[in-house]
Amino acid sequence: MQAPHLTRRSFLTVPLAAGAGLAAAGAADGQDDPGAAERPAGVRRGRLKQAGVHWCYGGPLEELAALCARLGVAGIDVIHPDAWPILTEHGLVCTITPTMERGFGIARGLNRPEHHEGHLEVIRERIDRNAEAGFENILVFSGNRAEDLSDSEGLEHCATALRQIVGYAEEKGQVIQMELLNSKRDHAGYMFDHTRWGVDLVQKVGSDAFKILYDIYHAQIMEGDVIATIREHHEHFGHYHTAGVPGRRNLDENQELNYPAIMRAIAETGFEGFVGQEFIPEGDKVAALTQAIELCDV
Repeated sequence: MQAPHLTRRSFLTVPLAAGAGLAAAGAADGQDDPGAAERPAGVRRGRLKQAGVHWCYGGPLEELAALCARLGVAGIDVIHPDAWPILTEHGLVCTITPTMERGFGIARGLNRPEHHEGHLEVIRERIDRNAEAGFENILVFSGNRAEDLSDSEGLEHCATALRQIVGYAEEKGQVIQMELLNSKRDHAGYMFDHTRWGVDLVQKVGSDAFKILYDIYHAQIMEGDVIATIREHHEHFGHYHTAGVPGRRNLDENQELNYPAIMRAIAETGFEGFVGQEFIPEGDKVAALTQAIELCDV
């Protein structure tokens, strides 16, 4: 595993810094699509809107933004508002905005009542910032399990918190999205580690302003059955993440998921949100992202 010190938890708790310079990605030949020459290299079909993810690439945000713009990617996931000017400079959007502030995040989420007041203040502030910028998605987490907290109690606490904010999110044209993560390898103790728990929460909240961020990598580790799950529950999914299994590596032949088939299944549902490329690249980072974007451009 490259850069073992790099985790999304440590990366997302601080604002991102800008930098400069990037080698240009190679152009796609576009021979299978007469209109490809008029679109940026990397994206030819564009049935699905894709996003880069900064924390797993590392380096200056400016470099990833320039690459994403070159490849025809719509935006970048989980960018702190202080760094949004870098995105807009490159014609990109923040495809989902983090709320990891004041100690809230993956382990300390909405599943405990004592977190609600402070966490909802952060979420409301991000809703306002998103609406002002013209962005639409807000990222939240369930929080971890505890001996004094059952999964059903945690779900009820999450629903109680979310019901207090979804009306405001609806008014502002925002969608709050809770991410499914695996508790087996990467996030021990995380409560929302199976699709059914998240679907039950979405149904209990009962608002189009709350959906699931279905992370394909994490779901594969915990339960598999990815394509069937997407077909069954796609109306509850508002955002997707990718990565190779095992290892959260490149979307290549060395991992077990058939991403073109998965992306076709997503596209067939009429999905209009974003697919974030959340893998840690091995080898040439530009080549790895280019390959992933082209693989998912179904």
